[in-house]
Amino acid sequence: MDERVLERIARSGALQTLSDLELQLDAELFTRDPRPRPVTAWVRFGETPVQVRADACAWTPHAVGIRFVIGGREFKTWVWASAVRAADQGRRPAT
Repeated sequence: MDERVLERIARSGALQTLSDLELQLDAELFTRDPRPRPVTAWVRFGETPVQVRADACAWTPHAVGIRFVIGGREFKTWVWASAVRAADQGRRPAT
């Protein structure tokens, strides 16, 4: 996606993240990777979903902690694991 479009979307609303209740970090196994893995992930700014290139920095069996940069600004958020794909997997064919 065009960087200018991503910058506009990032200004349109707050970056959403999973809540503590959803993450359950006190009850789930938690992994933090010293060498984050490149991924693509679906995130939401306000009500707008967008796919970004990111680094997976941490994860549980159900969620992934990612970081990414838009317009020179770093963002960090937690998303559901199903919203993340390894960067080398590419996109699914259109149906």
